[in-house]
Amino acid sequence: QVQLVESGGGLVQAGGSLRLSCAASGRTFTFSTYGMGWFRQAPGKEREFVAAISRSGGNTYYADSVKGRFTISRDNDKNTVYLQMNSLPPEDTAVYYCAAKRVAWNIIVVVANEYQYWGQGTQVTVSS
Repeated sequence: QVQLVESGGGLVQAGGSLRLSCAASGRTFTFSTYGMGWFRQAPGKEREFVAAISRSGGNTYYADSVKGRFTISRDNDKNTVYLQMNSLPPEDTAVYYCAAKRVAWNIIVVVANEYQYWGQGTQVTVSS
């Protein structure tokens, strides 16, 4: 079993920045064998893909809506994945979730239902 705990959410003004963290833990858990992703869900909307990173951190992929503004990264020594969010508009307001999927290769996973583990989410609110 893998536990994921997000942190770093909060209230920020439009144009501001936030850095989300997702700490992973578990018995017999090797973080570097998991592809990681960030998703978000705004009120009244479906959960959507935001960004994903391969298990080594060498490959990343972003939704078009956040490309150029968000950066996903990971520290395999700290069992943590990050999401740096810059130039935030109010439309980025949502609950942000991190997700983990054990992978055999250094691949990117972008489909939500392929992920095995999910965090509880952290609220990001961008005020206008």
